[in-house]
Parts: sequence; C-alpha cells; structure tokens
Amino acid sequence: MEKQNNYWRKNLIYLKYLLFIWFIVSYGAGILFNDFLNNFHIGGFPLGFWFAQQGSVYAFVIIIFVYVYLMNKLDKSHGYED
Repeated sequence: MEKQNNYWRKNLIYLKYLLFIWFIVSYGAGILFNDFLNNFHIGGFPLGFWFAQQGSVYAFVIIIFVYVYLMNKLDKSHGYED
C-alpha cells in the first residue's frame, strides 16, 4: 500500500509541475507578458502573438512527451513496467 501511495504522490507532483509550466507558457506568455514579448518577432509575427496562437500548443506536446518519459521512469522504479 505504501508503494502505491508513493507512486501516486510522485505522479501528482509531476502533473502539478508540468501543468504549471503549461499555464505559464499559455497564460503568462500569451497574455501577461504579451506586451514585452511583442518586442521580438518570429517569422514576421510578434512573439506574444506567436505564443498565444501556437507556442502553448507546442509546449503542451513537449509536456506530453516529458510526462511519458517521467512516467516510464517512475513505472520502472516501482516495478510496474510491462
């Protein structure tokens, strides 16, 4: 039982940090820091606009791969691998 609780505790910690990063990228870069980021351009578009439109999607896809990596590592460390 302790092994399962430790597993889920670490899983929730991973989720908390990864979702916080996604929040910072999507809400922070797209809305809060928009004025500052618009001083820079990517492909002719202001960086704040780019983050609001595509950056958060890219960040979410990267976060999915990071989560899969972390969960595979966690599964192996707790003996839940296939």
